[in-house]
Amino acid sequence: MIERLEMFLALAKARHFGRAAEAMGVTQPTLSAAIRQLEDTLGVKLVVRGSRFQGLTPEGERVLAWARRITGDMRGMKEELRAAREGLTGTLRLAVIPTALGAVARLTARVSAAHPKLRFALRSATTAELLSAIEDHEADAGIGYLDGEPLGRVVTQPLYTERYVAVMRSDAALARIEPLRWADLATAELCLLTPDMQNRRIVAGHLRAAGVEVAPRVETNSTIVLISHVLTAGWVTILPERAAEIFLRGQPLVARPLTAPDAAHEIGLIAPWREPHGPLVEALLAEARRFSLD
Repeated sequence: MIERLEMFLALAKARHFGRAAEAMGVTQPTLSAAIRQLEDTLGVKLVVRGSRFQGLTPEGERVLAWARRITGDMRGMKEELRAAREGLTGTLRLAVIPTALGAVARLTARVSAAHPKLRFALRSATTAELLSAIEDHEADAGIGYLDGEPLGRVVTQPLYTERYVAVMRSDAALARIEPLRWADLATAELCLLTPDMQNRRIVAGHLRAAGVEVAPRVETNSTIVLISHVLTAGWVTILPERAAEIFLRGQPLVARPLTAPDAAHEIGLIAPWREPHGPLVEALLAEARRFSLD
């Protein structure tokens, strides 16, 4: 039953029988047979079929929610039994917004010190991708914004407050202005994160409120690419203070805090709404509760 539910989850995600079969490491006829067996067991049609996958039936959407819950609970049970035998082992999968990637090491280092056998797999993700990865069991938890946009049914734990700086070459004209206001960036050539990033939407909102046209010369989902253009082209980017810190060492760059307004947003741990959590996620939450990155 669990295996059939996992195949159903793979199909719901891929929305294609062939790709779902490939993701599960089985043939397409094997996956199709498993879905039909699941339908026979439950007594309902789960998939709208035609010449190709056409979506889930209303009953299939309901089963999808239960399948996520059941397979998540099964995974948590296996983790707990393994932890009872061997201590906390395995891989903790985290989806992290790009601007928090530099700060996440402080949390993972503390968890690793408490549980030396634990490994980590980190992936960069937008807020929407982060929430989807948690829902689809592709990530055990995430680190992202806790305010500004709805998160849905999740558990959160604040970690630190994000504040913003303008990063530029130390010889830039704006580098001589202190304090630097958002409105002062009206004359700057900007390079910013892409609009699908919540950080970009936050930054763009503050720029527009200050009367600054948001028309960046470069848009990218990589903070490294942003800094490369600041260094090479002499442009200006806007990053959270913690994300900027790592680039300032040994480079001819300065980071000027932005004022008027002195904007701040909360970053924290985001975990599935489940009780109990698996031992890996519970260890992460417990460590996050013990300290703040501020």
